[in-house]
Amino acid sequence: MRFHYQSHYHQPLKGEPIAGLFLLLFPVLLLCLFTPFTYASSTFSEWNVIKPRHLSLLRSALEGKSSNREQSDLWTPLADQGWRPCLESVNTPSALPQNSEGYLQVFLDGGLNQQRMGICDAVAVAKILNATLVIPYLEVNPVWQDSSSFMDIYDVDHFINVLKDDVSIVKELPDEFSWSTREYYATAIRATRIKRAPVHASANWYLENVLPVLQSYGIAAISPFSHRLSFDNLPSEIQQLRCKVNFKALVFVPHIRALGDAIVHRLRYPPGETEALSSDYLRVTTDRNDKQTPQKFVVLHLRFDKDMAAHSACDFGGGKAEKLALAKYRQTIWGGRVLNSQFTDEELRSQGRCPLTPEEIGLLLAALGFDNSTRLYLASHKVYGGEARISTLRELFPLMENKKSLASSEERARIKGKASLLAAVDYYVGMHSDIFVSASPGNMHNALVGHRTFENMKTIRPNMALLGQLFLNKNITWLEFRQAVAEGHQNRQGQLKLRKPKQSIYTYPAPDCMCRA
Repeated sequence: MRFHYQSHYHQPLKGEPIAGLFLLLFPVLLLCLFTPFTYASSTFSEWNVIKPRHLSLLRSALEGKSSNREQSDLWTPLADQGWRPCLESVNTPSALPQNSEGYLQVFLDGGLNQQRMGICDAVAVAKILNATLVIPYLEVNPVWQDSSSFMDIYDVDHFINVLKDDVSIVKELPDEFSWSTREYYATAIRATRIKRAPVHASANWYLENVLPVLQSYGIAAISPFSHRLSFDNLPSEIQQLRCKVNFKALVFVPHIRALGDAIVHRLRYPPGETEALSSDYLRVTTDRNDKQTPQKFVVLHLRFDKDMAAHSACDFGGGKAEKLALAKYRQTIWGGRVLNSQFTDEELRSQGRCPLTPEEIGLLLAALGFDNSTRLYLASHKVYGGEARISTLRELFPLMENKKSLASSEERARIKGKASLLAAVDYYVGMHSDIFVSASPGNMHNALVGHRTFENMKTIRPNMALLGQLFLNKNITWLEFRQAVAEGHQNRQGQLKLRKPKQSIYTYPAPDCMCRA
C-alpha cells in the first residue's frame, strides 16, 4: 500500500497532530480493508459503483428497441413436445407392506433446493428399505443461517397424504425412540447412525448397510444425506416415486403460496402510480382487474451472492479491493481450497465457469429481444455489490421488481430474514411466470428447469461457454453479439432433453417420469 503526499517545510502545529491522528487510525483502516465480514468491507460491496465492463454493448442495448414480431416470438408458449407427466400411483393401498422394518431419519444440509432433492431421495430410500420415514430434519446452513424446519416450509399434511399409498411417514418419533436426536448423534459415535453413506449410493448399498441397522435397533439415522442416492440403475417405480414427491407432494405452506399469489397478481396487473401496496390490495383492485389484460413477465434468478462470487474465483471488475475481499472469504469459508483458483479469469470465462453478472445477464436478455417494456421479477437473496451492482440491469429493465417492491412489509413479516422461506416464494413465483431464466447454474436453476420441463413451460438456459467467450471479445459489435446469442440459444428455451446417465432426475425428468403422448 502506498501513500502519496507532497513534502513541505516542517509545521509542528499542523502536521504533527495530523500525523498523530493518522497513526491512531491506521490500525482501524487496515482492519477494515482486510476483514471481509466487517461493516467496512460491506461498504465496498454495497456502495461502490462498479463501472460497466461492456460499455459499448450496453450503450447499443439501451438504444435498441425490439420489433413486435420479436416480442411475439419471445412470449409464445412452448408447443406440445409429445411428452406428458407420467406418475401413475406407484402402489395400490393394499400393496403397502403392513409391517415396517423400522424408522428412518435423515439430516439434510444445504439450501432450500438441495434439501428438496434430499427429501425426495429420503422417501425413495424409505421405500427401498420398507421403512417408516420420519419427516426429514433440515440442518441450519452456515451461509444462510436459516433454522426453518420442514413444517415451516412445506404443507406436511399434504405431503403425508399424497404419499400415503407409497411410504409410511410420521411427523415425529414415538416416545421409545425420542432419544434419537441431532444432539445425541453429535456427542459420540452411535450404532444407529450411518455416517458414511457414499455419494449417489446404489439401492443395494442401502439394503446391505442400512437395513441391518433397522432390523437390529428399529431405527437408523443417516447424516449427512444430501446426494446420497444414485440416479441410475433403480427400478422405474422408485424413479417415479422421486418425481411424485418433487412435483406433487412438496407443496409450500399456505402463507407462502398466498404471498406468491399476491406477487404474481401484481406482476400480471400492475398497480397504478398512485396506489400504495397493502395487504388488502387484491381485494381493492378486483373489479378493475376484471377488465384489465394480464401482462406477461420474466422471472430472473440472479444468483450473484458473495458465496457464489468467491467460489467461482472469477474477476468481476471490482479491482484490488474486491479481489482481496473474495480471497479472504475463500480462505475463511473453504480454507482457500477452491478448484477454480488454479485457473486464470480468461480460462474460466472461456469455459463458461463464471456466473453472469447483473450487467451480463441484462445484455443477454436484451440480445434475445427483451426491452425496457419487459416486466422482470428479480428472484435473489442477496446480490454481492447490492444496488450498485444491479444498477446497470435496472437501467436496461426499469420495470424490474422484487419481493420488497411488490409486497408490503406486513406481508413479508413471516419470511423476513429466513433464506429458505424467501427462496420458497421465489420458487413459487418462478413456477407461475411466462419465462424463467437463471444467471448461473445451481440448485435453484436445476430445480426449476426440471419442474418447468415437467409442466412444459418456457425456460431459458444461458449458454455459459458461449457467453463467456463473447464477453471476452472487447471488439464485438452489438449486431454480432445479438446474432451469436440468438443462434446459441435457439434450442435452449425449454426444449425437452432426455436424461443421460449420471444426470439428475430432478433436472431432467424425462424419460423416467414422463411418457410419450
